[in-house]
Amino acid sequence: MALKLQVRDSNVEEIILDMAKNLNAKVEEDNKEFCLKLPKKLGSGYILGMQFSHGLGMIEYKITLKQEVNIEHEKGVLHPLKLLFNKEATILHKFRDQKNYREIRRLENAILSSIPKHNHIFVLPSEKPIHLYSLEINRKLFEEKIEDFLDNMDDDLLELFRDVNGTNQFYHKEYYSLDIASFLEDFSECEFTDFMKTVYREGKVYEILSRQMQQYKDDLKGPRERKIIRKATVEKIEDAARIIQDKLDNHPTIVSLAKRVGLNQNMLQKGFKRLYKVTVNEYVRNLRIEKAKELLEKTDLNITEVCYKIGLNSRSYFSKLFKEKYGLSPKDYHRKFREESKN
Repeated sequence: MALKLQVRDSNVEEIILDMAKNLNAKVEEDNKEFCLKLPKKLGSGYILGMQFSHGLGMIEYKITLKQEVNIEHEKGVLHPLKLLFNKEATILHKFRDQKNYREIRRLENAILSSIPKHNHIFVLPSEKPIHLYSLEINRKLFEEKIEDFLDNMDDDLLELFRDVNGTNQFYHKEYYSLDIASFLEDFSECEFTDFMKTVYREGKVYEILSRQMQQYKDDLKGPRERKIIRKATVEKIEDAARIIQDKLDNHPTIVSLAKRVGLNQNMLQKGFKRLYKVTVNEYVRNLRIEKAKELLEKTDLNITEVCYKIGLNSRSYFSKLFKEKYGLSPKDYHRKFREESKN
């Protein structure tokens, strides 16, 4: 049976304190940082909240629950704009007026805005690691921070930030970017203390917010026109690299490789350029030559056998590539290595 919680939805402090009251847990407060450690009977981990200036705050959930938990965020003065970033287990969300829940899966982010009479309802699963960030923005207070930029703001972003009274319901979901993933890590792993910790984390929250707004504009483009690489895409590219490594002697074509990892060819190539600074074919070629070097050093295979072992049919082409990388032909390299090993 699910545990049901109701919390006020005005600011980070109220959310954390209401959760603690519902869970009969203590909250440690330090310089606008509120930390709730989950009671052992409910699970393990913590819920950390930090409140910054101009209505900006961040909540980090890093917990594993023994039972499912339903959290209803009841309107305080008004519902804040919520930017969610989910690192682990799938969570569910719906507005009070909706019948069905939407999934927010691993590595996805969601931008949520509710109208006063329709509360947010979240479902957190049991027995699964939950690592979730919620960037909370009171737009009425935040307007002072950005008022000088509103006239020049993109229409799509203006729609979100001009709604200071939360009168429009809004939902947008996509995978978050590699840069945002990095900033989230920085936020969690902050080694500063006291005042410097607050300053550092507030800076990271603004970096996350600015990159998320940039990504939202990118999300509105078609998949082939997007320029920002998502964290989930990076993992698929890493999967592609592992497939190439495992099948070096007979690796799949770019078309079949892209299909296998769930990307289009354009994004696969773009991802390899971003991650490895080379195209897919260049990555394969470099890997083959590095493997050939290893085989020449550690096995008794002759040059022709090494050539076939790395998936090349032309010994002359193999020699050309090897010499370009190492400055010697495979035969000369093999002879030199053997001579040096004897000394």
